[in-house]
Amino acid sequence: MSTDLSFGSVPPFYREVYNIVCPNQEQVDRDLFLQLLVRSSLPKPVIMQIWDAVDTNGGMMTRTGLYKALALTALAQQGKPVNEKLLETFSGQELPKPNLGDLTEMKSESVKMRRERTPNVLGYSYLDLCSIDTVKVELVPEKKGLILKHVEYEVTSQRFKSTVLRRYSDFFALHELIMTRFPYRILPRLPPKKMMGANREFIEQRKKCLKRYINILARHPQMHDDKLIKYFLTFTGNDMQHKIKEQFRGIPDEFMTSNMASKAKDLVPMDTQTQLSNSKDHVRMLYDNVSKMKEIAEHMVVRSTGFATDMLTFGRQLSYMSVDATPLTAWATGTNDTWHPLQKGFRRLAVEYATISDKATQEAIDLEDGVVEKLSLFLDILTGYRDLCERHEKGVLSEHQRAIQKMGQYKKKKMSATVQSSNESAVEQLEQRILEQEGQIANMENRNYYSLHCLQMETQLVYAHLDIFYSILSCMMEVEAQANAQLAKTWSFLKPIVDSLTIQDGPPSPTRTSPVGSPTNDNYMGFRIGKAPFKSQGTI
Repeated sequence: MSTDLSFGSVPPFYREVYNIVCPNQEQVDRDLFLQLLVRSSLPKPVIMQIWDAVDTNGGMMTRTGLYKALALTALAQQGKPVNEKLLETFSGQELPKPNLGDLTEMKSESVKMRRERTPNVLGYSYLDLCSIDTVKVELVPEKKGLILKHVEYEVTSQRFKSTVLRRYSDFFALHELIMTRFPYRILPRLPPKKMMGANREFIEQRKKCLKRYINILARHPQMHDDKLIKYFLTFTGNDMQHKIKEQFRGIPDEFMTSNMASKAKDLVPMDTQTQLSNSKDHVRMLYDNVSKMKEIAEHMVVRSTGFATDMLTFGRQLSYMSVDATPLTAWATGTNDTWHPLQKGFRRLAVEYATISDKATQEAIDLEDGVVEKLSLFLDILTGYRDLCERHEKGVLSEHQRAIQKMGQYKKKKMSATVQSSNESAVEQLEQRILEQEGQIANMENRNYYSLHCLQMETQLVYAHLDIFYSILSCMMEVEAQANAQLAKTWSFLKPIVDSLTIQDGPPSPTRTSPVGSPTNDNYMGFRIGKAPFKSQGTI
């Protein structure tokens, strides 16, 4: 094309569109471009004219070609013909901006297309996964039920803009259906049941587990769009656990509905078993080390909580002493005038110790939410991955091997019956069974390949979550740095208060060798200095 973009300036919108359709600075292909221009609502013949005007690379388009296409699209939306010479009229001006709708939706479509074209690449970062949805789970303050009290949870989905009430039994019903629907995916474990005597700590920990559980499902690349997840997060009727079972009774598994199931064999690389074995070893290492890190983080929370309790208790003791009204006389204090100034200082110090306690409590909360919970989430992912590998080995792979062994037995029986030639009907029955078994083996073989393909994607999902460590380490650093800085500042603020407790003003009190009323006073017990000592009248 002879025309270039020297005649008009490129508006920021053009660059924004290019970054959406070409995030890796790649060329735009025909299908992606046409899907982009469909958003312009132009007739298909006009869209094809625009493509023909800018296609200079055999089905691909450069950045310059995309910019020209956007300019021609804007002009076509104004009712003008598709002619690149019209662009020359924009010399020294900004090129026109086409109407392509919401760019956020365009970005989603572009990402979806690229993922579909590379089925062996997950194509999700940790931030991408988090952007799918964020589900909050909060305890409803009051337990429900007339006789048998039960706990309810308020479950809020950011994606669906919904808030629903759920019981633990509702989560359990969802889990059973999810296990049937997605047996080849990472599925987190549900927290355990507790029939009687669930204390507050148990309920709080179970709430956190349920929150991690539903977020992993709601952010999963394959599960987040499933009707089952949407139903759980949006249904507002009663009796959820029975309604969801009725709605999805007999739901087929992912293999039966996937458009990739028939070509699963082509999706599995030759070295998959070796790569899977290496990944399992690495995941085992990650699990062991992250488990220890979680224990350490939990100890940090316990220490901060304990320190907060100690400081609050210490401050309370100061407060108790500051309001003590026990009458004191010189009989007890002698020449010491420290108590009353100390009481005034204790009152001020008690407030500061409470402040130190509050800061330590906040440190514990921040560590719990930003470090412990995120390490727990990653451990849930790793545990789900290990369970998935076990299901593959004990389920699909084992069933496939048993089916092959059964086929061998049928063939041996047929061979024996053929040699004996004693019963033709028996031979025919065996041949029919062999044909049926071959169909089952073919289906199981395809399931095995599909399971292996899913294992590759779920392995990549594990590694996509590794980015969570940036958040974990950053949170730990910021929390500890801020907490220590605040504590140091508060402790420094205490110093002048403590220093002010020392009595420095006024002349020293006269030294009294014997306080009034003491045993050494000359009027004590009826005797004076210079008289004979008092003699007891009897034995004590």
